[in-house]
Amino acid sequence: MIRLLFYCCITFFLHTTSLAQALPLREQARVLDELLGERLNQLLPQLMDRHGTDMWVIISREYNEDPVLKTMLPATWLSARRRTILVFYRDAAKEQFEKLAIARYNVGEHIQASWDLQRFPDQWDQLVDIIRRRNPRKIAVNTSAHFGHADGLVHTEQQELMARLPAPLRSRVVSAEALAVAWLETRTEREMQYYPFLVQTTHRIIREGFSEQVITPGITTTDDVVWWFRQRIRELGFDTWFHPSVSVQRSDSLSFEHLRSFSNRPKDEVIRPGDLLHVDIGITYLRLNTDIQQHAYVLRPGETEVPAGIRTAFVKANRLQDILTGQFVTGRTGNQILAAALAQAKTEGIEAVIYTHPLGFHGHAAGPTIGLWDQQGGVPGSGDYPLYPGTGYSIELNAAHLVPEWNKTIRIMLEEDGYFDEKGFRYINGRQRAVHLIPRPQPSIGLQ
Repeated sequence: MIRLLFYCCITFFLHTTSLAQALPLREQARVLDELLGERLNQLLPQLMDRHGTDMWVIISREYNEDPVLKTMLPATWLSARRRTILVFYRDAAKEQFEKLAIARYNVGEHIQASWDLQRFPDQWDQLVDIIRRRNPRKIAVNTSAHFGHADGLVHTEQQELMARLPAPLRSRVVSAEALAVAWLETRTEREMQYYPFLVQTTHRIIREGFSEQVITPGITTTDDVVWWFRQRIRELGFDTWFHPSVSVQRSDSLSFEHLRSFSNRPKDEVIRPGDLLHVDIGITYLRLNTDIQQHAYVLRPGETEVPAGIRTAFVKANRLQDILTGQFVTGRTGNQILAAALAQAKTEGIEAVIYTHPLGFHGHAAGPTIGLWDQQGGVPGSGDYPLYPGTGYSIELNAAHLVPEWNKTIRIMLEEDGYFDEKGFRYINGRQRAVHLIPRPQPSIGLQ
C-alpha cells in the first residue's frame, strides 16, 4: 500500500510541475527592456562596425511597423507612434555612438528624443539636420530584395526621405540589409540564458499533448490535439507564431508527400492504434520563438514498442541531422551547407530533404536559408547569405524510409532548435532520439 501511494504521489507531482508558467507580464516587460538595452548599447555598435555602417535610419508608421523597428521598441510600446524615426550613428574612431529618435518623447530608456519642435516643426527637416551635421559616409535604410525582415521601409516613406535629402546626401543612401539581418539573427549571451527554457517548455508541451492524458485512440482527432496545443500554450502564458499541425502516417495505401504534409493535410482525422503521429509547433516568449517537430506512435493492443521499421527510419533521420549540422562552419553560405549535406546523405543512402532556417525574433527568421522543401538545389539570395557565430537555427528536414511492416515509405520529419557559435553547433535543449509512445510505459506496481 505504501509503494502504491508513493507511485501515485510521484505521478501527480510530475503531472502538476512538469510545465512552468511564463513570468507575469510586468516581469516579462522588465526582462525585455533589459535585453533590449544590452542589444542597443553593446551589440549594435559592434554590428555597425562589422558591416561598415556609420548611420542607420529606420522609419516606420503606427500599425505598419518595420519588422526591425518592432524589435527595438520598449516592452510597453505595442506599436510605433505616428511616424517613428530612429537614427543610430557610429563613429568608431571617436568611440561615439548615438541612439536618436525623431519623436516628441524618448523611445524607452535607451533611445533619446531628438526633435526640436521650435526649430523644426516638420519632422523630416529635423531628420535632415541630424544627418547633415553628422555627415555620414553611408545612410543605411531598410530595403532588401532577399529578406522581407530587412525590407521595412515602405514606398511612401522612401519617397519622402529621398525628396527631402539634399543631392549630396541622397547619393549616400544604401541598403541596410546586412546590418538589419545581423541585428535580427544575432543572439546575445543573456538571450541564450532564456532560450533553453523556451525550448524545454515546447518539448514538455509536446510530451504532454502526445500522451494518453490527451489522446484516446478511436475517439480523439488530429484537430482535437491541435486545439489542445493552442489552448495549453495560452494557459501557460505563452503565445504561438503559427497554428500548430498534427498529421498521421499509417499502414494504408496513401503516400505522405510534402504537399500532403504542408497544404493538403486532412483537417480532422480520428487517431487510431498503429498511427505514427507528427506535430509541428512553436511558442513565442520574450520576443523569441521556438519551432519544433516530433513524432509519437500509438501502440496497438499487445504492442510494447515502436515497430522496428519505424525505429530504423528514425535513426536515419537523426543521422541526417548530424550530417547537416556537421557542415556548419563560419562563412559558409546556406546553399553551400545544403549542397554538402545532401551530397553526404546521398553517399550514405539517405533519401533526404533539408529545409532548415534561422530562428530568433521570428520563427522563419533572417539569416542563411538552408534549403526549402521545394528548392533543394539552393535558394538564390537568402541562401547565399553566410553563417555567422552567435546565431540560432531550426534544424528542419526529413528522411524517407521503406517500412517493411507497412510495405510503405514514410517520412520522419524532424525539427529541433539549436545554436551556433565559435565552439560549433549545439541543440539548445537536446533533440528527440526516440519516438514517443502512446500510452506511456508505466512502472510496474507491486503490492506487498
